[in-house]
Amino acid sequence: MDYINAFWVGGLICALAQILLDRTKLMPGRVMVLLVCTGAVLGALHIYQPLQDYAGAGASVPLAGFGNLLWKGVKEAVDKEGFIGIFLGGFKASAVGISAALVFGYLASLICEPKMKK
Repeated sequence: MDYINAFWVGGLICALAQILLDRTKLMPGRVMVLLVCTGAVLGALHIYQPLQDYAGAGASVPLAGFGNLLWKGVKEAVDKEGFIGIFLGGFKASAVGISAALVFGYLASLICEPKMKK
């Protein structure tokens, strides 16, 4: 049942993002920022964590999950370090995921020989 819940919640998040791309004049970058900010706001309102507990990777992998992760990191760092935690918390919480994305993106570019579009 965990797989089904992850599938439908993650699919719903992605479908909502696709609807925004198809039905509005928002550019993809703005939709991505909207997803991250939505995840952070829902995390601050204590709404996203129960969704993440229910759906697992279906809620933590999309960009809204990244926003929630940033929020949790900032909140923990502010509690421990005070004001400077606003700047450090997000970096500490998301460093592993961002590093993995960079490393695997680089490896994929070595294998696939990317070319610039004309």
